[in-house]
Amino acid sequence: MGSLDRSKKKVHLWKKAAVHFLLCFMMGFFTGFAPNRKTSISSGNATMSPQPVEAFHQEKTRNFNISLLVEAAEPAEEEQNNNPQQEKEETEELDIRRLVIVITPMSTRNKLRGPLLRRLASTLKLVAQPLLWIVVEQQPEDSEVSETLRRSGIMYRHVVFKENFTDTTSEMDFQRNVALNHIEHHRLTGIVHFAGLSNVYDLAFFEEIRAVEGFGAWPIAKLSANRKKVVIEGPVCDSSEVVGWHLKKMNNVTDATPLPLHISSFAFNSSILWDPERWGRTSSVQDSSQNSIGFVRKEVLEEEAKLKGIPTEGCSKVLLWDLKM
Repeated sequence: MGSLDRSKKKVHLWKKAAVHFLLCFMMGFFTGFAPNRKTSISSGNATMSPQPVEAFHQEKTRNFNISLLVEAAEPAEEEQNNNPQQEKEETEELDIRRLVIVITPMSTRNKLRGPLLRRLASTLKLVAQPLLWIVVEQQPEDSEVSETLRRSGIMYRHVVFKENFTDTTSEMDFQRNVALNHIEHHRLTGIVHFAGLSNVYDLAFFEEIRAVEGFGAWPIAKLSANRKKVVIEGPVCDSSEVVGWHLKKMNNVTDATPLPLHISSFAFNSSILWDPERWGRTSSVQDSSQNSIGFVRKEVLEEEAKLKGIPTEGCSKVLLWDLKM
């Protein structure tokens, strides 16, 4: 009985497989006679062929990316178009803003000149451009000053000389004359200011001196590390007009004695160095027999009509301190 049942099941499976095969054969046979054309959907006169889903998705994505690129490009083009205008305004602002020429002599006797030079460099680096720093020193044995100037990020000129001096005052005046000769030789146009290593500044000071036309002067506060007092030297002003001077007490001062004007308490237009007829000079600064710094001091004191008090609010605000260490 068991073998008979198994034989019937095998026959039944073969019949079922034969029926499936016959149905598949008939479907394939009749499909071959069907017309081979794309299905279309008509709506009026328009005919659209349906796109595969993947192709449609890719096309939409591409269009979306293109639109993003266009939208992102528009602000960039607008910004690019605005950049020339911005650069033009910045250029015009620099043209209007006068060059400040800062002269700093370096005495070999100053044991703190390295740290003080770095401190002054940190201040000048914060000043708005244009600014030129001229540092003068005796031919050095090391490169400390050169390295400090290179790392400062300030536009500078390093001028050296070989002469030897036994007197500090004579050495400082000689270095200032060397710097003035350099300014005249290269026709540097700007407002000249002598900045000592011991000077401490309010940054507003440099914007104030850019307004100088011929000569400018301001009060300077002198401080000493060993004394608990402050001495003010400089001009006495009525508005921006200089009417007198704050000077330290001196004995036996006569009319022939020049006023002891602090070297950092005035500025002047560099054109006086190469335009002798305009400023009443008889020779050029490049004539080594002429004391240029002495001439400048004299002009500051005598040209009161051309002397501008700084700040303009009556010279009442101190923007510069001379801190002796």
